[in-house]
Amino acid sequence: MTDQADMMASGGSARNTALALLSVAILIGGLVAYYMFGAAPMALRTAGVVGSLIVSAAIFAVTSYGRGLWQFAIGSRVELRKMVWPTIPETRTTTLVVFVFVVVLGAFFWIIDWVLAWGTRHLLGTGA
Repeated sequence: MTDQADMMASGGSARNTALALLSVAILIGGLVAYYMFGAAPMALRTAGVVGSLIVSAAIFAVTSYGRGLWQFAIGSRVELRKMVWPTIPETRTTTLVVFVFVVVLGAFFWIIDWVLAWGTRHLLGTGA
């Protein structure tokens, strides 16, 4: 790459980083103001936080980080639509199988515990 292309790339990256940090600073500033102005009405304090959140999100959205996050969200939504969700009978059957296995394994481990406790008592001579 040429020196000019390097400067453009680093300038774009520096701009994105600066805007991302500015958006975080605005959001933190809104939260700090919420607690600093504790005597102000709750509606005004809440509006300040919501406003700082909106301004922060708008600034973050114009960065490459924000655009990448938006593309990720869109891609996730597309993938979510591809999912095949189980039917209600399949869900009931799976739930029943899980409950049965929990009961069976609970009984199994209770028996194992009882046998080991009985054996330990007899080996140590503390049992009846």
